[in-house]
Amino acid sequence: MAFLSVVDALMLVLGLVGIVYQAVCVVTSFVAKPVVFPPASMDRRFAVLISARNEEHVVGSLIDSIQAQTYPSRLIDIWLVADNCTDGTAEVARSKGCHVVERENQEQIGKGYALSYLLDHINAGEGSNRYDAFFVFDADNRLDKHYIEEMNKAFQSGFKILTSYRNSVNFSDNWVSSGSALWFIRESRFLNSSRMVFGSSCHVGGTGFMFSREVMERNNGWKFHLLTEDLEFTMDSVLHGDRIGYCGTAILYDEQPVTFKQSWRQRLRWSKGFLQVFRYYGPALIRRAVRERDFSAVDLTILICPLTVLSVARAVFGVLFSVFGFVTWASQITGLIKVAAWTLGGMLAMMVLAALTVVAERDKIGASNKELFAYCLSFPIFMLSYVPISFQAIFANPGWKPIEHNGK
Repeated sequence: MAFLSVVDALMLVLGLVGIVYQAVCVVTSFVAKPVVFPPASMDRRFAVLISARNEEHVVGSLIDSIQAQTYPSRLIDIWLVADNCTDGTAEVARSKGCHVVERENQEQIGKGYALSYLLDHINAGEGSNRYDAFFVFDADNRLDKHYIEEMNKAFQSGFKILTSYRNSVNFSDNWVSSGSALWFIRESRFLNSSRMVFGSSCHVGGTGFMFSREVMERNNGWKFHLLTEDLEFTMDSVLHGDRIGYCGTAILYDEQPVTFKQSWRQRLRWSKGFLQVFRYYGPALIRRAVRERDFSAVDLTILICPLTVLSVARAVFGVLFSVFGFVTWASQITGLIKVAAWTLGGMLAMMVLAALTVVAERDKIGASNKELFAYCLSFPIFMLSYVPISFQAIFANPGWKPIEHNGK
């Protein structure tokens, strides 16, 4: 039937575009020189924003890494919002000289609401005019000692919004932590570095990013409260005409989930958040891509395109049309065989992508060669689990739940 053929063609085109774009980015990252920012005076004042919920075991290490920066400590103020905490997170932060704001709100739960509360508090008190820009970190992060110095170079080069290189403190724990870590390292090494070469916008990935006071004032603080507030912030910024930069020399270390249950819960929230972002921002991005021929809008539309929803809808229509005799069962079974073949090809491609990531970033990955070989083999399995997760996200309402961190 013509309708099913159109849906099949649309899914094929979107899939191929995504694959080709990834391949172009990989090739570009190997052959093009990465963007390097020139030295800059270290005279800008920054506020570090940390949203923490029951993170007393890890937040101290983050604060220590901030206070050990090569950038002048007198120009860095650390602000932490202890969001519905029942442990000693606030006390740990205070003992290390941080500004601490405690928040109790069981109705508006999530990092986005916590950041809104924290920025509102700063603006109502001493005011944000004393800061040139704001960093956002998660409590389980750690920073390379040159992190803020390197981000300052990029900031003074003209970028109002910046993201950084996202590494992992526990890459080699198991196949679950390595799966997440490889995904983020791949994003930094291949996607964001190539976007800088192309002159297009990068996208903020959860933690380890910066925005200027100008952006903060335009947004009247922090106005992003969907399940993936980082992605929402990215889309809103691109729609405002901002180009989000990437500083590959600013390295952040993140702690990944180590159990499949934790990882599933985290990625379910992300998958639901992607659907929310597409619902609220997808039409505007598509209009911008068409009317203004904005490549960043095209790129990010592909990023948030709900292929899983299309796949589920295609499967449902295939069954219904077969039941009513509009198409034959044989044609649908043939289609399923093709899908299985494409899935197998995709898993092999993921294995190659993991291997290329390891080859390109071997000096930054803390794991033995034997472990890396095993993790390249397990990476496609980790990624394949996104299929049921994305399916569940269509119907689930996961809400925001914290991931337990123990530190490394």
